[in-house]
Amino acid sequence: MIRALRSVVQIVGVAWAAPNTLIGLIAGVAALGFGAHARWSARELALVFQRVPWGPGGAMTLGNVILHSGDSLDDSCVTYAHRAGHRQEAAIVLADHERAHVLQYMALGPLFLPLYFICGGIHVRNRFERAADRYALTGHGWWPWHSDKSTLQS
Repeated sequence: MIRALRSVVQIVGVAWAAPNTLIGLIAGVAALGFGAHARWSARELALVFQRVPWGPGGAMTLGNVILHSGDSLDDSCVTYAHRAGHRQEAAIVLADHERAHVLQYMALGPLFLPLYFICGGIHVRNRFERAADRYALTGHGWWPWHSDKSTLQS
């Protein structure tokens, strides 16, 4: 019963995120012509385009699509707070950070991008990025309005 309910919730989330996923698919398909590779990742609930040849490096999620400039989402990286010098934190796995964004998109659908940019875009103070880092560090807390005040400071 729980498994069936989880499947239904995931299907609804994928459908709700579809407008953003379409944008990601367009970018990913364009990247294929420049040497990118695509693979499905059940763990991330996303189609992952690797070796995307543009952007600042790292990864970007659009719905259920992850655009990644590297070879593996299993690479480690530092959190936004660590990079900004706000605190010392253990390295995280990029896949875990991006999976949090996929879950955020599935919950917020077409509202994700406007809310993400209202909250500051790609920045250490953006609650979406802090939540994705928290999720990558702990395995929970991907919701941007999580109540744990200690992990929301910066």
